[in-house]
Amino acid sequence: MVFAVLARGVCAQGTKTVSSPSSTEQAIKLVESGHCKEALPALKQALPHLTDKQLKYHAAMALVRCAMGLGEDQTAVDTLFLLRRQFPGDPEVLYIATHYLSQLGDRMSQELETKAPSSFQARKLQAEALESQGKYDEAAVIYRKILEGNPHTAGIHYRLGQILLAKAGPSGPTAEAKVEFQKETEVDPMNAAAEFVLGELARRSAQWDEAIAHFTRASRLDVGFSEAYLALGMSLTSSGKFAESIAPLERYTAMQPEDPAGHYQLALAYSRTGNREASSKQIALQREMAGKQQQTDTVEGHAAPR
Repeated sequence: MVFAVLARGVCAQGTKTVSSPSSTEQAIKLVESGHCKEALPALKQALPHLTDKQLKYHAAMALVRCAMGLGEDQTAVDTLFLLRRQFPGDPEVLYIATHYLSQLGDRMSQELETKAPSSFQARKLQAEALESQGKYDEAAVIYRKILEGNPHTAGIHYRLGQILLAKAGPSGPTAEAKVEFQKETEVDPMNAAAEFVLGELARRSAQWDEAIAHFTRASRLDVGFSEAYLALGMSLTSSGKFAESIAPLERYTAMQPEDPAGHYQLALAYSRTGNREASSKQIALQREMAGKQQQTDTVEGHAAPR
């Protein structure tokens, strides 16, 4: 009887109708009782037309669970993004999204290992897993074997460079890592991340011209790479090029207005170029943003500074 009522609510023969709230509620109840296969078409039909926010939330959640259970990945992903867009910050939405996307990633990983176990993609995935576990030497062996068979594979020299940096720690030697990042830019000239790391290595050694060149390339390759603008501005300031540092620092503060560091660096650049009024405004913003960060830390349970 429920199935019959639901079917009439969704559509009639030859007639396109919109599902009623009652038929949507029936579909949600079907999901709760384990009848996903019967409920799925009704939920798909109803969701775009629902105006009641609470009903739309429950219908979308039911649709996600059904789609996940029935292996309808596209429907599940589309509905999850709809939920994230219309109910931002909802804990249950975030929980289900984390759970499902992790599950989907595991499934894709297993499929890759089953269907193409000897592919460099499968071996790269294996190496990344080892790297995430801190098994750097084992991961590096796999990465180097990938390069033996596929020397022009993008991203592999970058991963080797990151492993070498991780092993070196904050004060260890970085020469070998630098070589790997340089090789990465030769294989993939569009790799903004590799350019950025090379810039950071140069900046740590006070090689300002080299750092500026790398950060400039990183910011041009990826115009949304906000950290590249901050690093570029700081390097220009450190090299005494205060006027030139203003543009990238202004770009950074526009992209990351809540970061006190950006406002501080921009205030310094304005001050060194004689613009005291603009410098004072940035100092005020820096203090305001630092205060907000302190309040956020306290609210989130961190100890407030004394």
